[in-house]
Amino acid sequence: MVLFVNWGDNIDMKYLVFIFFFLTTSLSCFSIDASDNSLYSIKPKTNNGKRWRIGYLEGGAFSNYPINLKALVEALADLGWVEIINEIPLNDENDTRDLWAWISRNVKSKYIKFLPDAYWSSNWDMKKLRKKNKRIIIKRLKFKKDIDLMLAMGTWAGQDLANNRHSTPVVVMSSSNPIDSKIIKSAQDSGYNHVNARVDPTRYERQVRIFHDIIGFTKLGIVYETDTVEGRTYAAISDVQKVAKERGFEIIQCNAPFSSVSKKDATQAVFDCHKKIAPKVDAFYLTVHRGVTLDKMSQLLPPFFEHKIPTFSQKGALEVKYGVLFSIARAGFKYISRFHAKTIAQILNGARPRDLEQVFEDPPRIAINTKTAQIIGYDPPVEILKTADEIYTEIAVKK
Repeated sequence: MVLFVNWGDNIDMKYLVFIFFFLTTSLSCFSIDASDNSLYSIKPKTNNGKRWRIGYLEGGAFSNYPINLKALVEALADLGWVEIINEIPLNDENDTRDLWAWISRNVKSKYIKFLPDAYWSSNWDMKKLRKKNKRIIIKRLKFKKDIDLMLAMGTWAGQDLANNRHSTPVVVMSSSNPIDSKIIKSAQDSGYNHVNARVDPTRYERQVRIFHDIIGFTKLGIVYETDTVEGRTYAAISDVQKVAKERGFEIIQCNAPFSSVSKKDATQAVFDCHKKIAPKVDAFYLTVHRGVTLDKMSQLLPPFFEHKIPTFSQKGALEVKYGVLFSIARAGFKYISRFHAKTIAQILNGARPRDLEQVFEDPPRIAINTKTAQIIGYDPPVEILKTADEIYTEIAVKK
């Protein structure tokens, strides 16, 4: 069950910093959304009477990707670029292959076409398939030139297409930190005329700070692939380290590989780390990882339940629904996808991707699972409950 709770009155002074954080970030988010660059139209238009052709690349199956892709198509429908769709099916929460095939067959538009043969997934195979896909795609973009815009979903995809080996517009989505992962030069400049990557430079810092404001932990656990750039950026480890230095808490980390291993092995590595780390920490930051999926949450979270450890999901409120204590909700990717849809619309209207805004902060929406709080013996202050946007009173189990 989920309840939506409005702001309350009589906020205790102890939580003024907490409340101020959400108020100020809320204002900044709305100002960003309201300040669309009026130099570039978002009005639907054809490519000289033909449809714009769109392709897709991802590093591998991951639960954020289908949700992002579905929300993007819905946002494009809201802007009039495709016809309104009653329902886009998500048969597999992790896999975009069938979703892309469905979209290419069923989404109707006078303006854009999702190419059925322009879909690539590297299946998290860094050594062979990733290199092969990159070579094939860039050759097609450079010589065949039958794709007008590429969606690069995630860090791997962004890294593979953010280069000067082609000039096809690229919109990078769902990348944890496109700056640290060298996809773009900075939040203000992608460094490539044909590349645009949405970035929220302080998102993960804000998450860790608010988690520390609420819990006041001294030892924060974190599990990630420690020996790759991608692993460190997915976990936002530099942001966690920055806040740890400011606040004076210790980071207890554990290495769990996710690339070039099977999904089963990735999940097992996370589980082993959770068992190892739970007795050593007083709070845990659950980061984006291929081994962390909703259908495995009932196996991955019990070590923290057993040791009464508060948890915070980097990914969002859906993991709170499945048992994580806290997160900042993301409204089903609605706002982010609208931002990307407007970016795509502006590019198809002639804007250089490099010239468009890249910074967009998630509207602040806190989520809490009170059943999890009960299990670990945490009594959330009434002020936290008053300021929560989403309160889950049960722990969902995905079968």
